[in-house]
Amino acid sequence: MENSGASKRLSASDKIILLLGEGFGLGRVPKAPGTFGSLWGILIGWGFWKLDVHLAVRLAVFAVMFVPGISICSRCASLRGKKDPGSVVWDEMTAFPLVYSLLSLNWWWLLAGFGLFRLFDITKPWPIRSFERLPGGLGIMADDQIAGLYAGVILYVAQVILFAS
Repeated sequence: MENSGASKRLSASDKIILLLGEGFGLGRVPKAPGTFGSLWGILIGWGFWKLDVHLAVRLAVFAVMFVPGISICSRCASLRGKKDPGSVVWDEMTAFPLVYSLLSLNWWWLLAGFGLFRLFDITKPWPIRSFERLPGGLGIMADDQIAGLYAGVILYVAQVILFAS
């Protein structure tokens, strides 16, 4: 059973961890929390596009989200009493710097990246599902990052083919 927090008081740090891990509330949407939490990814990609962010910065953003994300997701899982609670969407959010890392961005590519990532995250083609078996927060995070890599590589190849001179 999911721990709603009603049975025990949460510390301030646990409240912050849940706020981050649950995507500032989007992960608490009752239907399709992963999809709603992934909306943060479009915002991340939009920032990359509008600020014309270099590849090294995009990868640094990924690292800054991924490394603490392992602990964030692990703690959220513990607080919610589940191995991989649906409300925890930090793992989805973290995948988007990978999805958009190699792309020239505009609205079409942002939406294509969102859609393709969600497709891979939901269907978990080989070997994505096997990454869920990793322990704790790493298992929560890893499958989404591989789904993000799949989406990013496919879209990059599409851009290369479509815009080859």
